[in-house]
Amino acid sequence: MENLMCICFVLLSIIVAVSGDACEGDRQDMIRECGQYQKWPAEPKLDPSNACCAVWQKANIPCLCAGVTKEKEKMWCMDKVAYVANFCKKPFSPGYKCGSHTFPSLVQ
Repeated sequence: MENLMCICFVLLSIIVAVSGDACEGDRQDMIRECGQYQKWPAEPKLDPSNACCAVWQKANIPCLCAGVTKEKEKMWCMDKVAYVANFCKKPFSPGYKCGSHTFPSLVQ
């Protein structure tokens, strides 16, 4: 029984470490490929590159949003984040929360 508990603990530790690394990889890819399109000031909004859209398509957005803090929101313009998400055909659902920002409906 003790061996089984030890094995379960090791497996759980590996899963947590791998999932954390995957999110960090997405975060670094997002900064590298999309950062210039998502930073303040709010205008102008520029169409993102194909490389940025490729990152958006594969990124674990819930994981990335879980790491958005007030400090990060001072650097990243959430209106531009929404613009990039929409342009890249992976928009946020109305009411989706990312950090402290809640995305409104596209139709107003």
